[in-house]
Amino acid sequence: MNFKENESAQKLRGGYYTPPDLAAFIARWVKEIAPKRVLEPSCGDGVFFGALGAVEGFEKTRVTGFELDAGEAEKARARSRDLGLKAEIHAQDFLEWAIEHRADPLVRFDAVVGNPPFVRYQYLPEPFQDRAEQIFKEMNLPFTKHTNAWVPFILASVSLLRPGGRLAMVVPAEIIHVTHAQSLRSYLGRECRRLVVIDPEEIWFSDTLQGAVILLAEKRANDAEEAEGLGMVPVKGREFLNLDPSEVFNMPKAINGKTVEGKWTRALLNIETRSLFDQLADHKDVHRFKDIAKVDVGIVTGANKFFLVPNETVKTYGLDKFAHPMFGRSEHCPGVIYDERQHKKNAEKGNPTNFLWFVGQEEGMSKSVREYLADGVAQKLHTRYKCRVRSPWYTVPSVYATEIGMLKRAHDTPRLILNKIGAYTTDTAYRIRTTQIVAEKFVGAFINPLTSLSAELEGRHYGGGVLELIPSEIEKLVIPLSTNAKVDLQELDRSIRTYPTYSVLDRQGRIVLGALGLSRQDQRCVLEGWRSLRDRRHRTSSEEVAFDA
Repeated sequence: MNFKENESAQKLRGGYYTPPDLAAFIARWVKEIAPKRVLEPSCGDGVFFGALGAVEGFEKTRVTGFELDAGEAEKARARSRDLGLKAEIHAQDFLEWAIEHRADPLVRFDAVVGNPPFVRYQYLPEPFQDRAEQIFKEMNLPFTKHTNAWVPFILASVSLLRPGGRLAMVVPAEIIHVTHAQSLRSYLGRECRRLVVIDPEEIWFSDTLQGAVILLAEKRANDAEEAEGLGMVPVKGREFLNLDPSEVFNMPKAINGKTVEGKWTRALLNIETRSLFDQLADHKDVHRFKDIAKVDVGIVTGANKFFLVPNETVKTYGLDKFAHPMFGRSEHCPGVIYDERQHKKNAEKGNPTNFLWFVGQEEGMSKSVREYLADGVAQKLHTRYKCRVRSPWYTVPSVYATEIGMLKRAHDTPRLILNKIGAYTTDTAYRIRTTQIVAEKFVGAFINPLTSLSAELEGRHYGGGVLELIPSEIEKLVIPLSTNAKVDLQELDRSIRTYPTYSVLDRQGRIVLGALGLSRQDQRCVLEGWRSLRDRRHRTSSEEVAFDA
């Protein structure tokens, strides 16, 4: 978990400025509608003013900018004066101003440009949190405290845009897939005639792992105008900046329906793969995860380093009575089976293979155990929220194990793990219980190209490209379960530990998807769909070859 006190001042204010060449491309695109009024809701030191000043056609345009940092706002004023722009810069919170003026039909802009702040909701001061939430409420949109500042910034900006106006912004790549941006995606899908996302292979901001895209949105001219939907433009390098922006905007075929209503990741797939995925999702032997299993978070300790310990700590403090086997990291579970052999290997490496479940009052415990608990108090663990709401603080609740576990994050593709020794898992993993299928069959069938592709479509990823799934996303995964599919779980476990993921999925595709009657060509189509999304997440390109085992 990240804490506010550990973050840099730059990150807390979202101060990552747009490269000038990207800002110039955006300025050229909005110039096409000859805007009389342009809004820049988070202008920083005026990067976009430099772009507007360098492009002919903005000499008579009135620019309104907002920047919370007074020093940066003054730099923006100076830059706009030097460029001869008619700019009015407000050193105040844009959301506060937007709330005051959204209802006024005379306060509308022809275009919005910028790069909204990338700041987590919990890092915002309380007044800004309240304004962010108010934007959602005023627009009758579902709100979550998992949101980021850029989401209400874009919502407010679009609401201030006149019919037919254009919005062009550099935004986090997570707009495509994070759950907290669903309100925004749905709103844009309803309000805009056409949406285009320019999706780069590389990272544009060198000082951060945060991927970014360019969002181009044209608002519908009236209620009768049809919404075309969303188009994706994958780019590599900066060559696209030499093209006419209108050519780029009109380049992709727009996709509507469930692609715009949900996560936009579907738009990254070609039409053949999307159609095949939808066809398979409706197959009688393909099920949604929620229909055959239940998912619950792992044990929440509130202080994992204290409650998850290696054998040496157990021995030093005489904690054998309270120590129970556990796993919680990918290196603990390199395959799909967690048994005594794997547990012993982890222990020999000095991994924290023991979960400490303290039951009873401290007075009845040995001196060495009391010393260990006292060490936790010395570290002020008892003051942490999850610990201080418990009595006594060291009694961890909701302790139970399930026959199947699943790690919260995955590098290539998620796996279910058959928990043969009843080991416990913390909140780095999920506890899975089947309702209509034997555990071994579920674990074996879960590894296949279709479910892996489903995980890419439903999950999310951040800096570093690790795939993460929350319970509501896991419940939507599609699982093929044909009675004709015979998976050797021991062989699958060995293959996962030995071969590349692509090869394992290809082999499992033959077994699991082949049992559905799917041709080798269609199996490869699904597999390549997964690979393309996996590579995009990793920001790599690969040409992988299957093995014939």
